[in-house]
Amino acid sequence: MKQNILIVEDDPVTSSLLVAYFGKSGYQVFEATNGSEMWVHIEENNIDLVLLDINLPGEDGLSLTRNLRNKSDIGIILVTARKEDVDRIIGLELGADDYVTKPFNERELLVRVKNLLRRTAQTGRKNTDEPSSHSFHGWNLNMEQRRLISPDGDSIHLTNGEFILLTTFVRCPGRIFSRNKLLEAVSSREWMPNDRTIDVMVNRLRRKLEKNPKDPKILITVHGVGYQFV
Repeated sequence: MKQNILIVEDDPVTSSLLVAYFGKSGYQVFEATNGSEMWVHIEENNIDLVLLDINLPGEDGLSLTRNLRNKSDIGIILVTARKEDVDRIIGLELGADDYVTKPFNERELLVRVKNLLRRTAQTGRKNTDEPSSHSFHGWNLNMEQRRLISPDGDSIHLTNGEFILLTTFVRCPGRIFSRNKLLEAVSSREWMPNDRTIDVMVNRLRRKLEKNPKDPKILITVHGVGYQFV
C-alpha cells in the first residue's frame, strides 16, 4: 500500500517539483497551498507525513505545526527558506520531527522522508524479544500502544520524534549517548556542533517526565559527551 504524503507549499514551482518527484518515488502525493487546504486533506485522506513550508499565506507553518501536533502524531518535516537557528528550534519545540532548508536536494529530502516513515513504522512494530512495556521512576512506556503513562495514571502525549527518542533511551538504561548517535535514531542528519535538534527534543521530554526539568533526574546531561537515561 502506498504511503500518503501531503505537501503544503504555496510556491507552485516548488510544489509541482515535489509532487512529481515523490510520485515517481512510489508515494501517493497530495498538495495544499495553505492551512485551510491542509486540514481538508488531513480529514479526508490517511496522511502519513506532511512536508510543511513555514512561509505560507494566512496561518504560517509554525502555527500549523503546533495545531497539527496537538491533534495528531503524524510525521512533520518543515521545509523552510529561513536559515536562522531560532526558526528551526521553534519548529522542533512545536513538535516537528525534522526540517530542511531551501534550496534543498530532492534526494536528500527523499531520504529524510523514507527514514522518518521507517522509524515511525519500526517503533510501532512489536519486537518479540522486547517487553511490551518499560517501567521507570513510576512511569510506564507501552511499546505496542505507544503510550506513556505517568505515575498518577495519566496518559502523556508523545510526538513521533519524542517516542523514538524515549524508546532509544529506555532500551539502553545507563548508556551515555552522544548527540550524533541520538540524531541518527531520530533523523537522517549528521550532528553538527551548532545543531540543537537533540537538545530541543530532550528538553521537550524533560518537561513531560521530570518534576523539575531544570534539575533532571531521569534524563541527565553528561557534559562534553551527550545524554544518559538513568
